[in-house]
Amino acid sequence: MLESFGNIFKIKELRQRVLFTLMILVIYRIGGHIPTPGIDTGALAEFFSTAGSTLFGLYDLFVGGAFYKATIFAMGIMPYISASIIIQLMGSVVPFLQRLQKEGEEGRRKITQYTRYGTVAIAAIQGFGTAVFLESLSAGPGMAVVPEPGMGFKLFTTLTFTAGTIFIMWLGEQITERGIGNGISLIIFIGIIARFPQAIFDEFRELMAGRRGLFTELLLVVMMIGVVMAIIMVTRAQRKIPVQYPKKVVGRKVYGGQATHIPLSVNTAGVIPIIFAQSIMFAPQTLVSFFPTTEWLHTFVSYLNPGSAVYGIVYGTIIVFFAFFYTAIVFNPVDLADNMKKNGGYIPGIRPGKRTSEYIDRVLTRITLPGAFFFAVVAVLPYMLISKFNVQYYFGGTSILIVVGVALDTLQQVESHLVMRHYDGFMKRGRIRGRSM
Repeated sequence: MLESFGNIFKIKELRQRVLFTLMILVIYRIGGHIPTPGIDTGALAEFFSTAGSTLFGLYDLFVGGAFYKATIFAMGIMPYISASIIIQLMGSVVPFLQRLQKEGEEGRRKITQYTRYGTVAIAAIQGFGTAVFLESLSAGPGMAVVPEPGMGFKLFTTLTFTAGTIFIMWLGEQITERGIGNGISLIIFIGIIARFPQAIFDEFRELMAGRRGLFTELLLVVMMIGVVMAIIMVTRAQRKIPVQYPKKVVGRKVYGGQATHIPLSVNTAGVIPIIFAQSIMFAPQTLVSFFPTTEWLHTFVSYLNPGSAVYGIVYGTIIVFFAFFYTAIVFNPVDLADNMKKNGGYIPGIRPGKRTSEYIDRVLTRITLPGAFFFAVVAVLPYMLISKFNVQYYFGGTSILIVVGVALDTLQQVESHLVMRHYDGFMKRGRIRGRSM
C-alpha cells in the first residue's frame, strides 16, 4: 500500500493532478474560516449551540462548518446542486434541453452555462433569505447576531454569499478538469471529513464525563464499521451480462469472435442521489428564512427534522427516485444495444436491437431497485439511532455514504492512472470498480 502511494509521485501528470487537487481543497478550507462582515460571530455561535439536532446542523455538516460561522462560504455548493437538479429534471421534459443533451460536447457546454446562471439565481435567493434569517436571530437580551440590520446588510450579505458560492463552483470545476476526482463531490467530501476529528474528540469527552456509556460508544463504532463494509460491498457489486461477438475475416486476418460482458453496477448513479436528495430536504428551511413569522411553515419544517418518521420517509423516497432518474440519464440501454448491433455483438438468447435494449433495461431496473433501497435505508436508519443516543451527525448514514463513495471514486481514478503506466495499484488482486458520477 505504501509503495502504491509512493508510485503516485513518480508519475508527473498524476503528481501534478493530486497536488493541484490538494491546493484547491486547502483554498476552500481557508475560505470557510473568513467571516462575513456585519455579524457578531460570538452571538451566532451561542445561538447555534442548541441547533445541532435540526436541519441547520445537517446543512452545516455539508458546508464544512461554514454556515454556523456565517463565513463567505456559508451557502456552500448546495445552490449549484439545486440548479443541476432543476436543469436535469427540465432536460427530460423540455425539447430544447433534450436537443442540447444530444449535441455532444457543444450541448454539454450550453447546459453547463445554464446551470451556472441558475446557480447565481438560487444562491442570490438563498443568500437574501439567510440574511433575513440572521437579522432575526438573537442569543439573548442585547446579543443580536446582526448589530446593525437593514437593507445595506441584506444586500451586502447576499452579494458575499453569492460570490462565495460561485467561487466554490469554479473551484470544483477546476478540480474536475485539472485535478483528480469529481470536484463538486470532493468539496462536499472535504467539508464532512474536516469535522470528523472534532466529532471524535467530542465523543471521547462525553465518554470521560460519564454522559455516554462505553457500551453506547462501542455500539456506535461497530455500527459505523458495518455500514462502511456494507457500502463498499454494494458499491462494487456488479451484474455481468455476457456478450458474444462473431468472427470477421478481413483479408488474411480474423477479427472478433471473443466473448465479453457488460458490467452493470448496482449503484450506477453513485452518491449523486444522496446529494440531490439532501439538497431538496434543505429547501423548506430556506422558505422559513423568508417567512420567519409563518407558524404553519415552522410546524411543517419541524416534522422534517432528521430522526423523525416523516423525514425518513420523504428522504428515503427522494433517494430512490433520484437513483432511478440519474441512472436513466447516465446509462442509455437503447444506445448500447444499437452500438452492439452495429458491431455484430449480441447477448446469447436475446435478439439484437429492441429486444436487447429491453432486456438490458429490465436487468438494470432489477438491480437498481435493491441498491436504491439499500442506500435509502443506510441514509435514514442511522439518524434514528443518532436521535435515540444523541450522538454527532457526522456519524450518520448520509455523511458515511458520501465519504466512502467519493473516496472509492477518487481512488479508482488514481488506480487507473497507476495501472495505465504499468505500476501496481492499491489492489494487487482485482481492481477497484468505479461508478458513474
